[in-house]
Amino acid sequence: MNAITLDPPETTLVNVLACDPANQAALVDLLRENTDTVIATLDGWRSTSLIAAQDGTRVVIISQWRDPAAVSAMRGDARMMAYFPRIAALATFDTVVGTVAYARHA
Repeated sequence: MNAITLDPPETTLVNVLACDPANQAALVDLLRENTDTVIATLDGWRSTSLIAAQDGTRVVIISQWRDPAAVSAMRGDARMMAYFPRIAALATFDTVVGTVAYARHA
């Protein structure tokens, strides 16, 4: 079983990507590739989880970073910027950067 662990002191980045159901699998593959080859190599990165909506219309990315500066550095990384047009070709997205205000685990 995959687990999403959110650490309240970390900076949490949530992206909600809306896509055509026909593009969801390709979008998840692209995001996984980006995470494995770029995101995971960046200073300050802690974790990334991808959630694919059952109806195929959305993918949610939840990632945690050391601090807001690490998120800003990721966004400005040339390798990351090269992915943005590829992602935008498959989906539109909305972003939230914050800290975990509440989490409960079983």
